[in-house]
Amino acid sequence: MNDHIRPQPGIMEIALYEGGQSHVAGVTDAVKLSSNENPFGPSDKAKEAFTRAAHKLHRYPSTDHASLRQAIGDVHGLDPARIICGVGSDEIIHFLCQAYAGPKDEVVFTEHGFLMYRIYTHAAGATPVCVPERERTTDVDAILKACNKRTKLVFIANPNNPTGTMIGLAELERLAAGLPKQAMLVIDGAYAEYVEGYDGGADLATRLPNVFMTRTFSKIYGLGGLRIGWGYGPKAIIDVLNRVRGPFNLSTAQIETAEAAVRDQDWIVRCRDDNTRLRAWLAEALAEKGVPSDTSTANFILARFGSEEEAAACDEFLKKDGLIVRRVTSYGLPNCLRITVGDEPSCRRVAHMIGQFKAGGVA
Repeated sequence: MNDHIRPQPGIMEIALYEGGQSHVAGVTDAVKLSSNENPFGPSDKAKEAFTRAAHKLHRYPSTDHASLRQAIGDVHGLDPARIICGVGSDEIIHFLCQAYAGPKDEVVFTEHGFLMYRIYTHAAGATPVCVPERERTTDVDAILKACNKRTKLVFIANPNNPTGTMIGLAELERLAAGLPKQAMLVIDGAYAEYVEGYDGGADLATRLPNVFMTRTFSKIYGLGGLRIGWGYGPKAIIDVLNRVRGPFNLSTAQIETAEAAVRDQDWIVRCRDDNTRLRAWLAEALAEKGVPSDTSTANFILARFGSEEEAAACDEFLKKDGLIVRRVTSYGLPNCLRITVGDEPSCRRVAHMIGQFKAGGVA
């Protein structure tokens, strides 16, 4: 090893991100409920657009994503000039940290927030500041108390992953109003579409100069395998982010598939309705078996067990039946399992097996 060639400060503080497990050794028909994927997949219109894109693979894609930004703007009533697209909302978060945070700056997020906030903060050389939540829910007063003259970014996932909880728009606006003048509030709306009538913070990002919103096509749109996200906010911020964005960061297949997906809102309504119904059923079924959860507003349940040992044992019990859920110890929730709301057979199966586990593990 060459001791003279060293990474930037903060890089070696990054713990490698581990995605949800996809396979169980010896099981061929495992059910993956570990990554909050839409069990119904993308719409037929999105699939057709992806197929057509195969005929253009020899062509470079658009550098400005104009057609996709226009489609997003049309559907959500937003100015396309204030939209930026990226490789998942993760890349937008990376742009924000790269452009607005650095050495001696601080980036604030909540204790059970998305792990990439900390990772991208370290990558930028800035200092992560983790703020306590109140019963697994964002605490605005705690965040404001943690802010100071060094604070540059405040990340709030709303709804939050992995807790599934959220705060109201009035609280988000109070947070934005109370931030130091040099700080930006970033509302991560990856799961916004699962909440009927919620705009993910779009109105706040339209009206307020210090608010930015991120969104993704990986969840309710069922396009996690393509990695497409977008951000929306003041034009001045979009201009800055476009200066660090690679010119061909999205392929033609990504752009055209996402455009077809966002215009097919009938599919989104159907997926949201099915998720709402099955989420309520699963939460009630688990509660009846002695496994509580907070009211979730996303497409997963955060099941709480009596101890870390019990959560680990239940995880192993489920794996033996080919059911893959997510341990969330890395999120500071060692006694919990995050369970994606799958289709109805998956929900019934996982509820049945957790019931068997709680009854003593006899199948």
